[in-house]
Amino acid sequence: MSERISTPKRTKEIIEKYGFYFKKNFGQNFLIDSNVLDNIVESAGVTEDDFVFEIGPGIGSLTQVIAENAKGVLAIEIDTNLIPILKDTLSDYDNVEIINQDVLKVDLNSLIEEKNNGKPVKVVANLPYYITTPIIMELLEKKLNISSITVMVQKEVAERMQAGPKNKEYGALSVAVQYYCDASIDIIVQPSCFMPRPKVASAVITLKLLDKPKIDVKDEELFFKVVKCAFGQRRKTLMNSLFNQGGFNISKEDLTEIIKSCNLDEKVRGEALSLSDFGNISDKIYDYLHR
Repeated sequence: MSERISTPKRTKEIIEKYGFYFKKNFGQNFLIDSNVLDNIVESAGVTEDDFVFEIGPGIGSLTQVIAENAKGVLAIEIDTNLIPILKDTLSDYDNVEIINQDVLKVDLNSLIEEKNNGKPVKVVANLPYYITTPIIMELLEKKLNISSITVMVQKEVAERMQAGPKNKEYGALSVAVQYYCDASIDIIVQPSCFMPRPKVASAVITLKLLDKPKIDVKDEELFFKVVKCAFGQRRKTLMNSLFNQGGFNISKEDLTEIIKSCNLDEKVRGEALSLSDFGNISDKIYDYLHR
C-alpha cells in the first residue's frame, strides 16, 4: 500500500512540485482527510469485483483508495494540468486508467462497454459544486449501466436529492433522483477536510439505481416536462405554470379539470406534489393530447 496522497503535507508537496493552481471555474477542492476517503469507498460498497468510474479525480486522493479496493478504475478528469500529476501520483496502480475528458461530453455508454464488457459500473466522485446537478442528471437520464452513484456534494444539494413534498428543498432534482433511485445520505463532511476550504459543509450521498423507475408513466419526456414547469416558477400555481410554460396548447379550464381529476386542489403548487401526483398529472395530459 503506497503512502496516502490525502494527507495535508503530501497534498501540499504535490501542489508545490507541479506549481499547480486551483481553478475556481473547475470548483477544485481536494480532500485531505483519509478517514473521509475510506468512508466514501465504504459507502459505495466497492469490492474487488467492481469497476469504478471516478469523475474529477483531482490529484488522485480518492482514486488511490478506490484502486486499493476495486478491480479497476477509470478516472475522468477535465483539467489538462492535472493529467501529468495523476500519472505520477497513481503510477503504482496498474488498475487505474486516466482520461482527459469532460464527463458531460464523453460517450459513457461506450466506455462502460469497453472497460467493463457492458457490465454495471459504480460511479464514485468528489463532484465540483458548480456542476453537480448537470452531472447527476446526465448519469440518470442516459439510462447508463450503473448500479450506484456515491458522490460528495454540497450538503444542501444532498438534502435536496432526498427532500419530499412541502419541504423548501424539494424540487426538480428531488423528483428526478427519487424517480430513478433510492437515495441515502451517508456522512456529513466539514470544510476543514478540504484544501482549499469550501465555505459550506458537504455530504456524501449514495444513489442506488432501481431496475425500473419508482412509478410507471405513459411518456417519460412529458413527465419531466411537467416537473420542470412545476418548479420553474415556484410561487405560481401548478395550473399557471403548466399554462404559461408547458406549451401544451391546453386551456386553463381544461388544465384545471385535469388537476382536479387527480384529486388535487386547483390552486396547488408544484412543491406540494408527490412523485405519483406528477405521474398522474402527466398521464392525464398525455391522454388529453392523444384523444
